[in-house]
Amino acid sequence: MPSTTLPRSGVRLPSLERRAAAAPRWLREPLLHFVVLGALLFAVDHLVASQVDDPRSIVIGATVDSQARDLFKASRGRDPDAQELAALRQTWLDNEVLYREGLALQVDRGDPAIRERVIFKALSVVDASLARPEVDDAKLREWFERNRAKYDEPARVDFQEAVLAGDTSEAAVRGFVETLNRGTPGELNAGLRVFKGRPHGNLVDSYGDAFARAIEAAPAGEWRAYATRDGWRAMRLDALVAAKPASFEPLRGVVMHDWIDVTMAEQRTAAVRAMAAKYRVSVEGAR
Repeated sequence: MPSTTLPRSGVRLPSLERRAAAAPRWLREPLLHFVVLGALLFAVDHLVASQVDDPRSIVIGATVDSQARDLFKASRGRDPDAQELAALRQTWLDNEVLYREGLALQVDRGDPAIRERVIFKALSVVDASLARPEVDDAKLREWFERNRAKYDEPARVDFQEAVLAGDTSEAAVRGFVETLNRGTPGELNAGLRVFKGRPHGNLVDSYGDAFARAIEAAPAGEWRAYATRDGWRAMRLDALVAAKPASFEPLRGVVMHDWIDVTMAEQRTAAVRAMAAKYRVSVEGAR
């Protein structure tokens, strides 16, 4: 009976993981790919208590869901929604299929019961059958335009936050801002925080989209009260550097490698999903 441990490696080969930092934007979307979370999921080395009588039947048991929820919550600070849980199940299923296919190919010889190595060897067999896509400038340019958010230099913001101790209600923060704009000296600067070159995406992640748009549109040098996802803050825009669109030619080599990585990953995923077609997959407790 094969183990159903959550593995450490997904459909992407480790050699491609080194390019994670340059991965296209869609790979960073939480519903499409869980790079960081996947690494946590696959590091789990517990055995899942499930019984599989039919070698062509795969049951995604309650323990898989429980471990996925726990690891997602530890990483994101919240429970996964239905779509995110479905994506985590699919990642686990891909690896279960690779594990079983690896056993069928007897690639486990020499290292029995080591699930991760079996999955890696099975994936290596899949990878060897893939054809490297032919590079075409027209396709590269089209792909570059679709993914230019990855290559464009975003707008960057220099700003300051004056931290108010105690009451941080809207009224208290607005009163604090008025005092700051009057130039009152002394202890008011004790809680000053300075931020340099923060990109728009970082502001959205840290404070929320409404705050990012508001401070980018604010006049420089003026303290204002802002409602953020964590409450009211007193902040001042110091400088705003406008976004700079990227040019294709200087980045052609980078774009080519990114496109090849993505295309090969899509081929690899399609091959694994084709393998999965021979199995009957069910989710324990699903209606």
